Amino acid sequence: MNRPGYIQKKTILRLIDLAIQEDIGEGDHSTLASVPANAQKEAILVMKADGVIAGVELAGWIFHRIDPQLQVEAHAQDGDQVKSGDIVMKVSGAARSILQAERLVLNCMQRMSGIATKTRHLVSLIEGTSAQLLDTRKTTPNFRLFEKWAVYIGGGQNHRMGLYDMMMLKDNHIDYAGGIRQALLAADAYRKQLGKPIQIEIETRNLEEVKEVLATGIADIIMLDNMSPADMREAVKLINGRMKVEASGNINEQTIRSVAECGVDYISVGALTHSYQSLDISLKAVK
Repeated sequence: MNRPGYIQKKTILRLIDLAIQEDIGEGDHSTLASVPANAQKEAILVMKADGVIAGVELAGWIFHRIDPQLQVEAHAQDGDQVKSGDIVMKVSGAARSILQAERLVLNCMQRMSGIATKTRHLVSLIEGTSAQLLDTRKTTPNFRLFEKWAVYIGGGQNHRMGLYDMMMLKDNHIDYAGGIRQALLAADAYRKQLGKPIQIEIETRNLEEVKEVLATGIADIIMLDNMSPADMREAVKLINGRMKVEASGNINEQTIRSVAECGVDYISVGALTHSYQSLDISLKAVK
């Protein structure tokens, strides 16, 4: 599976190095004490749950960052549907290196697979509509790239990566700016001064606020926050294609279909990256 453009190996390796330092520190004393330095062994990564696998390519990078001599053989690819008992990877080489990489590989793959599985499920629930599923910035600090990569693997779309690649004017911005009109005018002036075509999205909480945004004609995307399906349908009619429409706020698997059928372009779900269940994967030594 092709990886998204923001996944640059050089950047990911820096994050891997930080994670290795966090985990191994001055040395893996358990392994150094019990496993002979010259021991050459094999291990397999086994699924203990059904779902969508993610982090396969990343796991290879981690193993090779620990020890370039390790041999990694993937039996599944990112995005594959897997079942409990499936062997998704085999690694062979220095036993000490395998053990040092074990926890970091599993931590990443289990979390990424949980996110990819949840994403794939929600995407399936809105199939046939025009809505696209988006993630949010509700991610784990220093793990955002991996979590957004997992959303991508699961079939979702990535929203902005951070505060730097899009303007999103939410309720607190609007309150501090003095209102919707003031916030939009200031944002538009700012991007013109900056000389960059930064998109502006603004949050609305009712139909009157939607009308206020439309009167300015400035926003690229209008977010409908915690609105009822009836109000969302009316908002979509009011907007009438002049701006993209995103639905947000406590959307779950029971409500996402009805939201999609309101005609919105995007549905953002923070739970993709903050309320998922990790997929259980185990590394087993081959004796």
